[in-house]
Amino acid sequence: MPLPITRLRRWFAAGAILMVVVVAGMYVSVRWRRTREVVREIPKKLDLNIQQTAEGFSISKSEEGRTLFTVSASKVVQFKQGGRAELHNVNIIVYGRDSSRFDRITGDDFEYDPASGNVTASGPVKIDLEGNPQGLLKPDQAAPTEMKNPIHIETSGLVFNRNTGDASATGKLEFQTTQASGSAVGIQYLAKSRTLRLLTAVAIDLSQQHAGLTADRAVITRDPRQVVLTRPRITREQQKLWSERATLFLREDNTVDHILAEGDVESELHGSSDVRARADQVDFLLTGKQNFLSTATLSGHVRLASQGAQPADASAGRVTMRFSGKQLLQTVHAEGGVQLVQEKMAAPGSSSANQAANPEAQRVEMTAPAIDFVVKGGRRLEQAETSGPPRIVITQPGAQQKTVVTAGKFTASFTKQNHLAGLRGEPEAKIVSSAPSQPDRVSTSESLEVAFRPAGGIASITQQGNLAYVDGTRKAWAQRATYTAADQLLLLSGSPRVTDTGMTTTAQTIRVRRVNGDATAEGDVKSTYTDLKAQPDGGLLAASDPIHVTSRAVTVHRSPALAVYTGNARVWQNANVVEAPTLTFEREHRSLVAQGTADHPVSTVLVQADKSGKATPVTITAARLTYNDADRKIVLDGGVAARGADVTMTALKMDVFLVARNQSKAGSDRGAPGQLDRIVAQGNIVITQPSRRATGDRLEYVAADEKFVLTGGPPSIFDAERGKITGDSLTFFRRDDRVLVEGRETSPTVTRTRVAR
Repeated sequence: MPLPITRLRRWFAAGAILMVVVVAGMYVSVRWRRTREVVREIPKKLDLNIQQTAEGFSISKSEEGRTLFTVSASKVVQFKQGGRAELHNVNIIVYGRDSSRFDRITGDDFEYDPASGNVTASGPVKIDLEGNPQGLLKPDQAAPTEMKNPIHIETSGLVFNRNTGDASATGKLEFQTTQASGSAVGIQYLAKSRTLRLLTAVAIDLSQQHAGLTADRAVITRDPRQVVLTRPRITREQQKLWSERATLFLREDNTVDHILAEGDVESELHGSSDVRARADQVDFLLTGKQNFLSTATLSGHVRLASQGAQPADASAGRVTMRFSGKQLLQTVHAEGGVQLVQEKMAAPGSSSANQAANPEAQRVEMTAPAIDFVVKGGRRLEQAETSGPPRIVITQPGAQQKTVVTAGKFTASFTKQNHLAGLRGEPEAKIVSSAPSQPDRVSTSESLEVAFRPAGGIASITQQGNLAYVDGTRKAWAQRATYTAADQLLLLSGSPRVTDTGMTTTAQTIRVRRVNGDATAEGDVKSTYTDLKAQPDGGLLAASDPIHVTSRAVTVHRSPALAVYTGNARVWQNANVVEAPTLTFEREHRSLVAQGTADHPVSTVLVQADKSGKATPVTITAARLTYNDADRKIVLDGGVAARGADVTMTALKMDVFLVARNQSKAGSDRGAPGQLDRIVAQGNIVITQPSRRATGDRLEYVAADEKFVLTGGPPSIFDAERGKITGDSLTFFRRDDRVLVEGRETSPTVTRTRVAR
């Protein structure tokens, strides 16, 4: 998120200008002290008993051959009454003991009152403070060829007291430098404490910085060396910065060491998004002769808030920012309950209700005891790393879902717009998702990676290394899992395994759709159904042994609880097997729907037991198979074929009834398939045996008697020895040549016998 805090270094520029005021104040006091000495000497040079006018007055003081200052006036008048003296057109030049100055103080009218000790300027006073670095190398009193940081000050009504050394003015003070200009109303200098006060309406125009500084008042002291601003305000283009109090701590050379802003320190930045920052106090540490910002420390309820399409918010107890030599922000250390919040809202203009109901709306909140940020180019967040146990909370109001992400440490990357781009957490990564009226979804792993969408919000979460996932009764294990927020899909890979209410599935990849709990597995799918109770009245899948299913893919629906297996699907329990391109299995009723194709029909194997208990296999193929174990009925259609040891039956449709498991002779052998009880077939019936072939429209077959009853068509039997037999109903048996023929008067029985020639 944006960091307008970097603009706080503008405090430094303001501090430098205030130092100008410090220097000006000190020089004003010194110059008036020199003026007091000059005025004190005037009576000795003039007749004190009469009024007298002195024209062309001039006085100077020198040490070691160099002039310290000169005072000149075009006219001096002293009065008997009270000993007052007037100086007109005064010009004072101060060179300094090291000749490094060329400061001038000028004014039209000054008045000295010996009774009060006050020296008062009757009109405007101009003060020009100029550096003269080459002073010692030039002739005495030579004007500088190069001026260093000239300062021009104008005020009026200045009062200086010779007894106390104090000076004050109630009017407006204006100053100007090559870098800035400013003003204040009222100035006061206290000589004893060497304190300079700008009483009200302090205003500084930082033209080169395109900024302005205002304060209610300013206090400048020599011991301690500092400048205190009351309610300072800095404005720069679309930026604002203010606090209740700011203190500039000065070095011996009057450069600023550090600045302390206190009391609701706040800043605003207006642009593509509005940003507001605040803290209880901010400490700026400056370095070098140019007073470059080195460190900024924010403490006490630190907060940064950004408004717009993607609102963001950051808070901490303490934030330390470090800058490079060119005042570019390099690192940020936040500690004390650090919190970062980023929101992705609905489309602009949407109502608050629509915002809350929007499934795309997200609130991402990250907290940690401490976070370290690396900044690129002074403005762009490049990386962040947490210290102590971090936590991310993702809230989706529209989906009424909350996700909590934790790990031993988070490392984050950011976009060019300072929004979260990616995040890595390790070790002991954990994700907990909650929704109303649903059990928590919990996943743990060695590490996790979170990708954020450019528009804001979570795009995906990837977990790696010993993943374990729990969603109510469903549990999963894998080496890798990827969750995508757009479709709420969880992809498991790396030997994934999923269990749910007695069903275990393995595959190459498994996808879980968290919206409805459906799951899809692909590649070498195998499901095993366990915790089954024996169903004595069942048939094909009635045992308590596990039921196994294999296929290329499977889709598991939680409501209703169905599993659809596709691609070479095969379901079996012990020796009971059903194979088909597609199998739909429902565990609760142990029901099965199998769908075949022209090339790959459904197939299953049953057994037929004769009266002696001898069992023979029966293989059945069809286009479609439906089975419910409670009914013990297999419904086959779309072209059915049942093949035994020496008989084949085909029909358009066939219902196969099984013997109850507890009554099956074959059931005594747990490895035996389900036992065939009877068959009812319809449509294009064809029965083929080695020595005969029968046709009809309907068939009833009783396995125990091995009896076939054909009707409709009319039914017919062709026997190689007896020829063709037709009638309304034909009954014949598998093991002998008996044929029972029934007919009506309107349709007599017909027997055609083939006679060998």
